[in-house]
Amino acid sequence: MLDDLIDHNRRWAAERSREDPEYFSRLSALQRPDFLWIGCSDSRVPANVITGLEPGEVFVHRNVANLVHRGDMNLLSVLEYAVENLEVKRIIICGHYGCGGVKAAIDGQRHGLIDHWLQPVRDVATNAHQELAAIANEDERFNRLCELSIETQVETLARTPIMQSAWREGKDIEIHGWVYGLNDGLLRDLDCTCGAQAQRDDQTHLEFLRDTSQKT
Repeated sequence: MLDDLIDHNRRWAAERSREDPEYFSRLSALQRPDFLWIGCSDSRVPANVITGLEPGEVFVHRNVANLVHRGDMNLLSVLEYAVENLEVKRIIICGHYGCGGVKAAIDGQRHGLIDHWLQPVRDVATNAHQELAAIANEDERFNRLCELSIETQVETLARTPIMQSAWREGKDIEIHGWVYGLNDGLLRDLDCTCGAQAQRDDQTHLEFLRDTSQKT
């Protein structure tokens, strides 16, 4: 099977070169994508394919259940490079319905090390218990948890020092939360976009806390 992959690559490269003789020289010259994609590791959700983007047009980080852990040096390194060096304009956190990671987080079973990784999903489920409990249909309830987790990751990313600093410096970057449907191939915007206002809100909260502590 590995030989098949290499053969497929050779055919793909040859076809690309025939269609566009300058394709690889142009691609190797500069990486300047407008988008950073933070997605799930699920093999059925490849960023370039489902968005119709070409190589070089989107910078990609993927992990199980598309989570933003504030101590994840891998994700933070990708984020900093995308913001500071690539100067991306849009960050998309994209999860998907039917996510195995989200399901593993709440199924009550022991899965090993990944249970620690998935703790943020359980936190979301706990915080949204009343909303989720009111949804009678199990599939709809599960899909809503997938959406709520994505929305929470957008908020978490917006509060990272990297994003706060970027917005303070006047960088025009927005963070979007999307969800992908495996059953229909469609992307949906969850309308939870964060921009520079998130930095101003956090700054106001910090100033309030400083003023309060100084008075006491």
